[in-house]
Amino acid sequence: MNYIASSGLLFKDGKKRIDYILVYRKSNIQYDKRNTFEKNLRAEGLMLEKEPAVANPDIMFIKIHIPWDTLCKYAERLNIRMPFRKKCYYTDRRNKSMGSVQNYFRRIKKWMSQNPMVLDKSAFPNLQESDCYTGPFSRARIHHFIINNKDTFFSNATRSRIVYHMLQHTKYENGISKVGICKLINNGSYIAAFPPHEGAYKSNQPIKTHGPQNNRHLLYERWARWGMWYKHQPLDLIRLYFGEKIGLYFAWLGWYTGMLIPAALVGLCVFFYGIFTMNGSQVSQEICKATEVFMCPLCDKNCSLQRLNESCIYAKVTYLFDNGGTVFFAIFMAIWATVFLEFWKRRRSTLTYTWDLIEWEEEEETLRPQFEAKYYKMERVNPISGKPEPHQPSSDKITRLLVSISGIFFMISFVITAVFAVVVYRLVVMEQFASFKWNFIKQHWQFATSAAAVCINFVIIMALNLAYEKIAYLLTNLEYPRTESEWENSFALKMFLFQFVNLNSSIFYIAFFLGRFVGHPGNYNKLFNRWRLEECHPSGCLIDLCLQMGVIMFLKQIWNNFMELGYPLIQNWWSRHKIKRGIQDASIPQWENDWNLQPMNIHGLMDEYLEMVLQFGFTTIFVAAFPLAPLLALLNNIIEIRLDAYKFVTQWRRPLPARATDIGIWYGILEGIGILAVITNAFVIAITSDYIPRFVYEYKYGPCASRFEYGENCLKGYVNNSLSFFDLSELGMGKSGYCRYRDYRGPPWSSKPYEFTLQYWHILAARLAFIIVFEHLVFGIKSFIAYLIPDVPKNLYDRIRREKYLVQEMMYEAELEHLQQQRRKSGHPVHHEWP
Repeated sequence: MNYIASSGLLFKDGKKRIDYILVYRKSNIQYDKRNTFEKNLRAEGLMLEKEPAVANPDIMFIKIHIPWDTLCKYAERLNIRMPFRKKCYYTDRRNKSMGSVQNYFRRIKKWMSQNPMVLDKSAFPNLQESDCYTGPFSRARIHHFIINNKDTFFSNATRSRIVYHMLQHTKYENGISKVGICKLINNGSYIAAFPPHEGAYKSNQPIKTHGPQNNRHLLYERWARWGMWYKHQPLDLIRLYFGEKIGLYFAWLGWYTGMLIPAALVGLCVFFYGIFTMNGSQVSQEICKATEVFMCPLCDKNCSLQRLNESCIYAKVTYLFDNGGTVFFAIFMAIWATVFLEFWKRRRSTLTYTWDLIEWEEEEETLRPQFEAKYYKMERVNPISGKPEPHQPSSDKITRLLVSISGIFFMISFVITAVFAVVVYRLVVMEQFASFKWNFIKQHWQFATSAAAVCINFVIIMALNLAYEKIAYLLTNLEYPRTESEWENSFALKMFLFQFVNLNSSIFYIAFFLGRFVGHPGNYNKLFNRWRLEECHPSGCLIDLCLQMGVIMFLKQIWNNFMELGYPLIQNWWSRHKIKRGIQDASIPQWENDWNLQPMNIHGLMDEYLEMVLQFGFTTIFVAAFPLAPLLALLNNIIEIRLDAYKFVTQWRRPLPARATDIGIWYGILEGIGILAVITNAFVIAITSDYIPRFVYEYKYGPCASRFEYGENCLKGYVNNSLSFFDLSELGMGKSGYCRYRDYRGPPWSSKPYEFTLQYWHILAARLAFIIVFEHLVFGIKSFIAYLIPDVPKNLYDRIRREKYLVQEMMYEAELEHLQQQRRKSGHPVHHEWP
């Protein structure tokens, strides 16, 4: 209570703590609804006190305090579990059998230096509820529970949740649907409702000598500061301050970031393997030495013949991402995604046990106001509550769902159209860059075309993202979801589909369509019979795919970080600037400082999860083409954790400490991405990279084909074998001789010129066989690993069952002891068993 008093989070009498804040404007005319609502809140047992704002006389704050009796009544009604006995671990069979081994490891740990990533536990409060057995609170059995201080028995988060429950179920007018603070905020009666922060996040006194002023100050110093970037997160304190739902998000984000470390190291090893073996690559050497091999023009008007050795640099860069470690890394990442998800389920089960969420069930949600207003004439009895409520007919629901799905497909088609527009742009400017006056651009016109297209595509992506949010709102509201959780899940799924297609459609085009349908010299396929389709670089299309992924991933992470932190910082700075014109900040109470902060996103944690899930897609789906993606994701997430922490602690109002047992719909989306990643990586290796053509040449057409040997020399002559001949006299350029192009077609002097050779069909069959074998192998390994890893650790499962038994025994003993005490007081004989 000391930090509550020092922060001014009390009523004017200096005794009652502030548990919630309501804000409204005096100029608002809906005072009848507010008066009725506040009268009913007082009737329910809450205490209210009004106080005008210091900086704005039109703003009025209502401070809410929930007394002890009301707390107990609603804690019992909501089945809130509270601590009643310290946990005893002497019954743990594993500890007894392995006690000597654990003592041995403890001695070893003392000799070793302390892990710098581990937080100093002495700096954090003793979270006693995690070390106690808990049971549903009951006023009749209040003597069972450990109540050392009534002011601190219920945590701030629990008090806020109970007050919010009362605000949600209190009427403001006569009528079934005239209930809840959310509806009053929607109609403008109130403009905000939030629990207050526990004081300032900074202190003039150093935390090492004077200790933390409050939990918010402690979170800032030990979690949100940039100097803590390498430290573990204080998840128990995060959960205590922000609630289990936000605590689970940061636990998942920290787990994902930690799991990225091995993936980033393996990707870095694959990349360095490419660097160290680049100069020894037979393919790169042949391309760099091909001074007398001329490639056919890549465009019709301004392109000339170019020597093959001019693409030497591109060949070496391509080898960095397309080498012997590519297939291994793709398999590793597919298995990594499965291990990540399976071990996250184990981690989640441990957290739900530690945070006492094993037996927690979410209460029945209230209906959305829009749903009630639309279907108030159609009622049916709710099977849970037994009360009549508005009902949406099945025919209406299916019709609206079909319209929503049609809208989704229309927007996906619109994205594909935007990608097609970028493709047309590439075709139009391709020849312009080839005839550019600047010699550097003229020599590297393909790179310039790709780079310009990537930048334009990124601008289109960011512009469409703004439109998608509004369209997703429109389509979700059109469905009229019944509850807020249904609305959030539907909206989240639409936003994911829109942004996933928006981000990855251009990458899919480059990976699987660029250069696949161009035809051959003398018979090129043209778009609208005008623009010749774009070909891959002589060294392949993989360099374009790497460029596309790297630029989009890097720029999007920078943009997201700015919007997450930079934009709220600017808004909060402007709010403080307006206030400080005539008032000192020190004279403003804590609840008014909180009011001047930015409210948490109306979607809750959706934006945070969406950003990370899309990044997970980038990290896994095309990782065979860009092995540095896990490293970029790791670096971004290290920053992301502190950005989100800083934002929650310093820039946002304190959100409602909501409860949750998992990450919701996002786990299913992550599993779907893991399955898609296996398929796309199989196609990237088989189709986009040159792994399969090299493999077929090495074992079927190369110098080692008949000797069954393996080595770098087995690829000797591969480049010449992979290039077909074309007679220059057929181009009408006034030149004679032959030029080369990437394909497996017969030469002009053959019986069937420019027809596919037998080697082409061998390679095609090998590609299809590789896709089938790769997918079945990886899916088999994934399924086997998922089967081997149980969702709940065995020792935790045994402990949960043991604790259920012990809780029943302890409740029996406590009730018997209470009964004996009552008998002693009344003078009756004491029995040591139930009467």
